[in-house]
Amino acid sequence: MGDVSVFLAQFWGWYMVIFSFILIANPKRTEQLISYLEDEKYLVITSLSAILIGLTTVLLHNIWEANWKLIITIFGWISLIKGIIRFTFPKTALKAINKLNIKWMPLFFAIFFFLGMILLNQAYQWVLY
Repeated sequence: MGDVSVFLAQFWGWYMVIFSFILIANPKRTEQLISYLEDEKYLVITSLSAILIGLTTVLLHNIWEANWKLIITIFGWISLIKGIIRFTFPKTALKAINKLNIKWMPLFFAIFFFLGMILLNQAYQWVLY
């Protein structure tokens, strides 16, 4: 299971670091993404993607240990559940998206960036501790 954990640490780590960096550096992109999600056709596409990524992660890596591997498992489950909710209840998802307070987004992206760096460090062993 170690190789799968390392691969998913790389996948989720790079995913979180790249997107967090882009969205922190370019706040207008965040506004654009939120506006896209207000259109139901984009919501369907993103929900199907979230289900696919989440289900793949959960099936390959459902590890509930109190270490860095738990981050991967939690993100897999969040992705799967978020995708199912968005696909099943698009109107409710749209209401939740409209309630997002965009001023808090940089904080969330900073947390995602930090978690991504933790996963990348585990995968590549940049800093040993």
